[in-house]
Amino acid sequence: MARETWPNEIKKWEHLKDLKYSVVVGTEKERMTALYQPADIYIINRENVCWLVENWKFDFDTVVVDELSSFKNGKAKRFKSLMKVRPKVKRIVGLTGTPAGNGLMDLWAEFKVLDMGKRLGRFISGYRDEYFLPDKRNGQVIFTYKPKDGAEELIYKRINDITISMKAQDHIKMPELVEVEYPVYLNDKERKKYEELKKELVLSLDGGEITIANAATLANKLSQMANGAVYDDDGKVLELHDRKLEALEDIIEFSNGKNLLVGYWFNHDLKRIEKKLDELGITYAKLDKSEDIERWNKGELQVGLIHPASAGHGLNLQEGGSNLVWYGLTWSLELYQQTIARLYRQGQKSETVVIQHIITKGTIDESILSALRNKDKTQSALIDAVKANI
Repeated sequence: MARETWPNEIKKWEHLKDLKYSVVVGTEKERMTALYQPADIYIINRENVCWLVENWKFDFDTVVVDELSSFKNGKAKRFKSLMKVRPKVKRIVGLTGTPAGNGLMDLWAEFKVLDMGKRLGRFISGYRDEYFLPDKRNGQVIFTYKPKDGAEELIYKRINDITISMKAQDHIKMPELVEVEYPVYLNDKERKKYEELKKELVLSLDGGEITIANAATLANKLSQMANGAVYDDDGKVLELHDRKLEALEDIIEFSNGKNLLVGYWFNHDLKRIEKKLDELGITYAKLDKSEDIERWNKGELQVGLIHPASAGHGLNLQEGGSNLVWYGLTWSLELYQQTIARLYRQGQKSETVVIQHIITKGTIDESILSALRNKDKTQSALIDAVKANI
């Protein structure tokens, strides 16, 4: 999205009018041409960071990492590539709205990018030993860690001198954020089918125990079932109910002409939603191409379909609407918050942003939404939710 997002943003700010910028995207030849262009600012997407490090002298005075959380994995190739040239950089700035989207463990890699390990240590093992205790484990294998008592405060104290934390609503006029549930209920026949499939899941467990190893798979299946369809062992889609599709139709009908952004997680949900929208004669598009994003922001689409994984970084959708409907939820607090932030952000012209969650009552939907609202990022929340729904 670097080709469109940043140039569009630069044009909005009067004080940047005299700065020259070059967008380093496209084919390798186009990228090299862009790097040789005289400019004050060179803009590149994170997917090309490794290429940049390997093919350029990296003589930039300052590096600004937008969405620093995309460098939270210390084992990732892009993190390792950037760290190779980090000593060359005189000044570095990291920007993120979700610095610890999956917990405090994320902070180590992010701050190593900023200070090369000065505050939280040079190695993840040292950081882990100092601030965390083993949590979920299987014998000698540790799956998750939990912060020691007082660790959170100590970590924040260590990074305080290079951290500025601001809430947008404290500095700029933000719209009101309204979050609501749209509950749907299974009838007796649908509930019976749901319970039968759930029973099969339990029987498939190795030893009948829910562990960190199988909890994610189980949660995945339970989420699909709550949404109305599930993949069987052969990859075929087994449809269970249409409750959420009916709810989406009602929401569209009562939206009074307002455009809706619809978040989905599973591909079969996307296909079923598209089929329903075709039946209703609704103008829609999946927002994964520049031209469709532009159509959305121009108000040409009644419905924009978006997957949280593609909505995370640098995507501005606030000009196209102010209503988000979660058809299916994600366990990732980071992706959940960032998807909402595509509409609830500076530049939103509506006085109110409405987030609607279609929730199938009596299913794992309720546990997922509860975990998201409580900002519970732990694997324990996942296991507890699966246990509560099996």
